[in-house]
Amino acid sequence: MKLRPEMTGDALTRLKRARGQLNAVIEMMENGEDCREALTQLAAVSKAIDRAGFKIIASGMRHCDAARGRGETPEMTEAELEKLFLALA
Repeated sequence: MKLRPEMTGDALTRLKRARGQLNAVIEMMENGEDCREALTQLAAVSKAIDRAGFKIIASGMRHCDAARGRGETPEMTEAELEKLFLALA
């Protein structure tokens, strides 16, 4: 399934935010800052990335369901989407 802007907008926003947070964590590590703050930020990055992945899966599920509703063959099967979902879980 191709990633389309209408399917990835929110996920892309989350990933860009996570990229900024990750850059901040790297700077904290390079500057020898407090590990608690760095780990807190790293946990936020991890959560943002996970949520972005789940948003993409959810969008893909809606997209494929809409295709089925129109009588079209979806780009991915339910089994393929489930496998991707479980890879994130």
